[in-house]
Formats: sequence, structure tokens, C-alpha cells
Amino acid sequence: MSDKLKGWALLRAATRNRKTAAMLVLGFASGLPFVLLIGTLNAWLGELKVSLATIGVLSWIGLAYAFKFLWSPLVDRARLPLIGQLGRRRSWLVLCQAGLAVLLCGLALTDPLTAIGSFAGLAVIAAFLSATQDVVIDAWRIEIADESATVDLLSAIYQLGNRLAALTGGALALILAARLSWPTVYIGFGVVMIGALAMTLFTPEAERNAADEASPLAGHSVPAAGQRAVALGIVAVCWAWAIYMLGSFMIAALRPPVPGVPAPSAGVFTQVWGPWIIVATVILPALVAGWTNRLPRQVEGPDPAPSALRAAANHSYRALILPLAEIVQRLRWGAILVLALILVYRIADSIWAPFAFPFYLDFLHYTNDQVAFASKVFGVIMTILGVAIGGLMLASIGRLPTLLVGGIVAAASNLLYADLALGGPWIDGFAHLFLLDHVGIEPRMIRLMLAISGENIAGGLAGTAFIAYISSITSREYSAVQYALLSSMTFLVGALGRAAVGEAIEKHGYANIFYVTAGLGMIAVVLVLIEWWRPAPLPKGEPIVSTPEGAPESAGA
Repeated sequence: MSDKLKGWALLRAATRNRKTAAMLVLGFASGLPFVLLIGTLNAWLGELKVSLATIGVLSWIGLAYAFKFLWSPLVDRARLPLIGQLGRRRSWLVLCQAGLAVLLCGLALTDPLTAIGSFAGLAVIAAFLSATQDVVIDAWRIEIADESATVDLLSAIYQLGNRLAALTGGALALILAARLSWPTVYIGFGVVMIGALAMTLFTPEAERNAADEASPLAGHSVPAAGQRAVALGIVAVCWAWAIYMLGSFMIAALRPPVPGVPAPSAGVFTQVWGPWIIVATVILPALVAGWTNRLPRQVEGPDPAPSALRAAANHSYRALILPLAEIVQRLRWGAILVLALILVYRIADSIWAPFAFPFYLDFLHYTNDQVAFASKVFGVIMTILGVAIGGLMLASIGRLPTLLVGGIVAAASNLLYADLALGGPWIDGFAHLFLLDHVGIEPRMIRLMLAISGENIAGGLAGTAFIAYISSITSREYSAVQYALLSSMTFLVGALGRAAVGEAIEKHGYANIFYVTAGLGMIAVVLVLIEWWRPAPLPKGEPIVSTPEGAPESAGA
């Protein structure tokens, strides 16, 4: 149904019944804090002349969205005290939205110049609550679907709400900030979150699957409980260490400087510890998952009365270990290539994303209104065009060729920004060749719109191809969890490198860094070519059978 509904027809469908109307509100409530914390906040900091190195470190709050699958089992199952009577999903939504409303106002009342540590702390908590809200909304959307409000329709409406939030928290925020002030804007959006909370109180509550909650591993082939505990323990220690390292450096980097003591270097941290963080959060969990595949296993039966600790462990194992173990078992050594490709495919645009607003507003000196139109209105149209081109290419030439083209244009789009940083001679030449300099628009504005057009078309194409690729390697049995796990890895490398990029821009300038990011994007192109040549994997969801010795093999081997 949702494939046939576009524009106003989709908006009318969104207001047709209680479920679809609630989905529109929740989609907006999900997208608004994301754009305010990950994008618009940097425009505010840039206007205050906060250093790019600090903006880069602060951008690590976006890792909350990449790490959200870690606490999703707890959020998915735990019942909150006091407000739990509102319903399992609704109570979590109310908690997150109320907290976000307070924190957005708290950011407005905190001066980033004199209290950057407190400002960062509020932003971190807000990003955590926003990511948690996304976990709840994703589960609610699946559970509440029925014949009239299908998952496809609810997903389309959710994306519509997200786009409305992107326009509101992006373009409208920039326009308002030029006429009011950034603190006033953030207080206003805090009030908007309270309005979303009020409407959330009237959302329908999803029914609980008691059998699944009591026995999340029932019907799954898994090792013994002790071995599962060891696997979970190793993964938990790895993730805890990685989060501690990132958090401790972030705190140290945002402390007021001490006379005579060198400030922590994000570049040095990324070079020394960045690879080990990737090892701890991706490689070691994959090795642990592969190890569990080689253990003797049996099909788990129902567990009618598990202890709270055992139930939590079972839910965590199902969410964190089983999906990765299935991928490793099915792809075998090809899983290394797949994970590497997922980690670096979007690095060319994700690694410099936090500096877009400072680049437009502070370096190039465009006005808030110009950037709002070019990036958040015109740019959205170009992204939709890129998505359409990606969809057409997927249908005509196939998934991997489209993925290859997407990687090339995503990397090449960084060269547009390098040219823009140098005054735009090549962009001006393009505009003159196609007579775009005679359409009555200021040449500087045409320059900005052309650069953003190229980047957004490339991003829309690459994003469409990448979503299709991730979807193609997920199994039917673990589709939702595997997709969430793999997509969360997408921006991990880029996010880790942002602090170092901010520091490097201050030393070497924007143009040189855009050349570097374009080169980094070509790594993904090479990996796509290797993936193209890789032998076809086992069919998705092929059952795993344990040999008498306990070594797993495919049923068709």
C-alpha cells in the first residue's frame, strides 16, 4: 500500500486512524532530537566560534545511535516503575520525550563557551534518550501493525515524520536563529517535545507476546547456558572498554585547559586507540560468534519461569550473539569482507558531516537563510532525486553495480566541496557551461546549490544501494535484528574519525581534508569490487546442523 502513496496521499493516510496518526507523531518525535543534536547543534557552536576540534569530539554523541542495540534488549523487555501503568511502550516513550524536553531546555540555558563540559554532558544524555526512543518506536511500529495499518504503511509514515522533523529542526531552526537566538530556538523545540509527549499519551499500546518474553531462545539452536554466559561476558567487556575509552577521552578533551599541560590530541587518540576500538566492538564479537558456532548445541525449549538475570541474559544473547553468529556461519570468511565494507562504505560523507554547518556559515560566510534553503529544502529534493536514481539503477543493472557506482560518486562528491573551499572555479565553469549563471540567482548561491546537489544526489544513490545491500545479506529469521546491528556499524568508523578530522581541518584547511576524505571513500570502492568477485554465499537462513563432534556445518554440505 505504502508504495502507491506519496506526498499528500501519504499525509492523508497518516491521519486516517489512531495508529497511523500516532506513527506520524512518533516519526517526528524521533527525527527532531536527532537533527537538533547531530546537525543543528554544530551550527550554533560554529556561530560561537567553538573550535572545530571541540566540535569533532562533541560529535561522538552520535555514537549513541550506533550503540543503541546494546541496551535494546533491556528497553524491549523492562517495565518502568511508577509510569509503567501507561503501558510498556508508552511509558518508555513518555520517559524519553520528557527527558528530551528538559535537556533541550537545559542546553539552551548552558553557555557552551564557559561550560562546554556541562553542555556536552547534557548533549550525551539527550542523545542516549533519543536513541532509546528510537528503539521503542521501532518495536512499537512492528507490534502495532495490522491489516489496515501495515508495517510498510507505518514505515512510510515514520519516514514522512522524520523528513518533517529534519525540515523543522534544520531549515526552520536556522531561519529562527537568525532572527531570535539559539537558546530561544532550543527552548522552543523543548516545548515541541512536550507537545509530542502529550500526543504520545493517546497512542495505542501494543500487545505483549508473553511466550516470546518468557523464552526468547525457544526454538533456537544454542550452546549450553554456561558457554552462552562466557560469550556474552566477553562481548560485554569489549563494548564496556570501548565506551569507557571514548567517554574518558571526551571528558579529558572538553575539560578547561591547564596551563603548561598539552591538550589531549584527537588525532593521536584516533591513531592509537581507534583501531583497537574497532577490534573490540566488531572483530572480537564476530570471533566470539564464530566460536559459538563450533560448540555443541541443542534446540532450546520453553522456559516458563526464568529468573530475571537469566531472562535478561537470554534476551541479550538473542539480540547480540545469535544474529552475528548466523552471519558468520553463513558467509564464513566472507563475513570479514562484508563487515569491512559495511564499516567504510559511507565514510566519505559521514566523517565530515558535523562540520557542514561550520563550513557553510563560518568558513564560506553564507547566511542562515541561504544555508537553510540550499541544504534543508533544495538539498532534500536532490536527495530524493538520488534515491530515485538509485532505485532505477537497482532495477536495471543490479545491486552490486549500483553499490559500486554509489561508492564512486559518494567519494567524488567530496571533490566538489574541496573546489567550493577553494572558491569554486570548477563549479563556476560547470555553471557557465550549462548557462546556470544566467538564471538570475546570485553566483555564490548557485555555487553552494551545485555543490550540495552533487553531494546529496550521490548520498541518496549510495544510501539506497547500501540499504539494498545490507538487506540482501540479512537472513529472514533475524532480519530486523541483523539489519539494526549491521546498519549501526555503518557510521562507526566515520564517527570515530570525526574528532581527528576537526583537529586536522584547523591545521590543514577544509580543501585538503576533502581530498583526504575522497581518498578514504575509494577504499569502499575497492572493497565493493572484491565483494563483486566473491563467490556467492550460502542461501539466507540455511539451517545449521551440528556434527557429532559439535562442529557446525550447513545442512546442504
